[in-house]
Amino acid sequence: MSSPEPAVRAPRNGPATPLTIAVTGAAGGVGALLTERLVAAEGVKRVLALDDRLGEAEGADWHTLDIRDPAIAELLRTAGASRGPAAARDGSGPVDVVVHLALDLELSSDPAARTALNVRGTQTVLTAAAAAGVRRVVLCTSAMVYGALPDNDVPLAEDAELRATPDASCVGDLLEIERLAERAPRAHPGLNVTVLRPAVLVGGTDTALTRYFESPRLLVVAGSRPRWQFCHMEDLVSALELAALERVEGELAVGCDGWLEQEEVEELAGIRRMELPFALALGAAARLHRFGLTPSPAGDLAYTMYPWVVSGSRLYEAGWRPKWSNEEVLAELLTEVAGRHTVAGRRLGRKDAATTLGAAGATVALVGTAALVRRARRARRR
Repeated sequence: MSSPEPAVRAPRNGPATPLTIAVTGAAGGVGALLTERLVAAEGVKRVLALDDRLGEAEGADWHTLDIRDPAIAELLRTAGASRGPAAARDGSGPVDVVVHLALDLELSSDPAARTALNVRGTQTVLTAAAAAGVRRVVLCTSAMVYGALPDNDVPLAEDAELRATPDASCVGDLLEIERLAERAPRAHPGLNVTVLRPAVLVGGTDTALTRYFESPRLLVVAGSRPRWQFCHMEDLVSALELAALERVEGELAVGCDGWLEQEEVEELAGIRRMELPFALALGAAARLHRFGLTPSPAGDLAYTMYPWVVSGSRLYEAGWRPKWSNEEVLAELLTEVAGRHTVAGRRLGRKDAATTLGAAGATVALVGTAALVRRARRARRR
């Protein structure tokens, strides 16, 4: 998906009118960090923090609501009118920019409820923003939307085709959000939509890809050549801030410089590999997911097999640089997951871990997988 507009916009100059920026999903995760950063940012007049609960960022105007409520349009249009006399002095026109981060990407979420929030919420925000006269909406998906394929360029350009498989997973939701982002400017002329796509996100996150590093052995599918690129949460927030301040636009990939080969990851992590034939690895992943024992569909195995490294050239052209290297982010990730035990994406409790991790080598995951499948079958017969 390529952008018909310039990828990078010149920085706003000093005399420009200060911005009013709304952040959805402002009470936690990336949204909380960005809200705190924007409150202190030069050139920002007001920050509206929108979520279904109150957060901790001081200095923001907090509003609790379901992001799928069409009433958000009126809130964006009147931007801070609830502040009383101060609003009258400052002028309470529409919000200038909305950063939409109210997404549910939790592994444990019900798929139907997750999709309803992610897709319908994004659609509501885009429609409400256009109706309220907002000029820019910033969305955040993932570099996973490019797909992990053996013929991918290394690195991928931002305008590379989105070739991920639209299955019933978080990736499917993100692909639908990308389609909404592509259609919105055509349906609502004058509305700019900027999309950020981070690499493997690390920094208090729990995903199938971060759980990969909780395993006793790093699964490698025979014949594959994975490459690993990370994105620290702090670097994503700094890129989102640039987009919110209207200093970059278009489709923007976010990640550390370069990538790590699988052998480098194993050496840095101090975790040995477990190599399995493709058919065996895919079959085990499919069975575990079918029995509801693992959160990710078998297709997600591709992200640990094939490259999906991104260049981030558009942010670089705007002067942005990541503060974290791949090596530093991997070290932080290993610290975060220390003491956790996962087999085939399923986090084990102490009893499971004691049984499963007592074996050695490839037998660890295969025996663990077989035991989990047998347990699920017995439960279904009852």
